Amino acid sequence: MNVTAANVNRNITQTANIGIMFRKARTLPAFVLVLSLHAYPCSRAVPVSSVEMVNQADVIVRATAERYDVAPKNPKVVTTGEPDSTIRFHVLEVIRGDARTDLTLPGYLSDKDDFNDRPSPYDFVRPGGRAGSCFANTYRSRAQFLLLLKKQKSGELTVDWYGLGPVNEQLHSTNDPWLLWVRAEAQKA
Repeated sequence: MNVTAANVNRNITQTANIGIMFRKARTLPAFVLVLSLHAYPCSRAVPVSSVEMVNQADVIVRATAERYDVAPKNPKVVTTGEPDSTIRFHVLEVIRGDARTDLTLPGYLSDKDDFNDRPSPYDFVRPGGRAGSCFANTYRSRAQFLLLLKKQKSGELTVDWYGLGPVNEQLHSTNDPWLLWVRAEAQKA
């Protein structure tokens, strides 16, 4: 076996390149993990404050999800982002602010309940809003919801203003603990 300086240098270079590849291979999963920790579609710097949310809402209403004002283009596709459909809500009670008897908000109608699974007063959005966009955008048809709304520059009302907050919760009844709590809190402000 003939060992020359050129062969030794080539072997050292190949070994060094293999070492670099292994170091990169180990750091790549760590880099991807770090990216995935910071790549969530929605997060908050501070925890949800129900008191703060109620105090900052311009309009608070109890309303029924009636029907589509504009139906989705493809009813089989539901996004966690801004829906292409809008729902007509009939206002049953105004707790704060000025509201028409009917409101139209982006969303999807469903035949399934989506009640918040936390104790009242809620400190997090209902399960339908935990999938990526920060806001629940699906409403059970004919069910009642407590809507905490904010006026946009255009004058339109939106529930998409307090990320991961319970701004559009489905109600169990007119004696729902969340509804009773929000009524009482809204009176303080």
